[in-house]
Amino acid sequence: MIRRPPRSTPLYSSAASDVYKRQHLVGQEPIILFMATIGLAYFMEGLGDMMWGSEIKKLDVGLPQGINLWIDETTYNIFDYGFFIDNLDIVATIIAVILVGGLVIFAQYTKEGRAMRAVADDHQAALSVGIPLRSMWVIVWSVAGLVALVTGIMWGASSSVDFSLVLIAMKAFPVLILGGFTSVPGVIVGGLIIGVGEKIAELYWGDALGGSIEQWFAYVLALVFLMFRPQGLFGEKIIERV
Repeated sequence: MIRRPPRSTPLYSSAASDVYKRQHLVGQEPIILFMATIGLAYFMEGLGDMMWGSEIKKLDVGLPQGINLWIDETTYNIFDYGFFIDNLDIVATIIAVILVGGLVIFAQYTKEGRAMRAVADDHQAALSVGIPLRSMWVIVWSVAGLVALVTGIMWGASSSVDFSLVLIAMKAFPVLILGGFTSVPGVIVGGLIIGVGEKIAELYWGDALGGSIEQWFAYVLALVFLMFRPQGLFGEKIIERV
């Protein structure tokens, strides 16, 4: 005769439970994880300033720069005015498309990517089916580090490199809020909306509002979405049963 375990019995093993309990940030509320990430970012920024200084550094990795003459001449012949597009922007766009495509394929069609999404949804449920959290965290940090490295190289080649870049990285949160935390295509659309919206707002309302709209436009737009559509454009609506 097979006895069913009582409802209070956890579905995961005691060993997995012990591992779960030893991880201080595992299973915590999203706001706790968010604040821990912000605190760690500021700590690393201050530590970096102490170790390498806060001077602005120029990064030259040999990427092509300067106006693309072919696009300028072609658009001038068609529209009677040329489009100024930097060669570095074209390279950055190509690299971004490759990165996004690779991330989508990895998250949707590989075993590690699906396991990573399962861990993101529910740590306890992932442990109950035998997904190792430590391995998933190594993969997550490795992928995030690779994307951050490529992004930093592209930004440093086009502008400069200093520790104030963390303020630019903060705009990732409004992008996630607009697109939805559970949708990769939504993040792409959210990034395009914020990028184009910043330029249009600065062009039409910059003088009336004192300029520098690009510094706060993304956060105001994210606030509006949090009030009326907190799950974002493509995110899954969260339904809590009481």
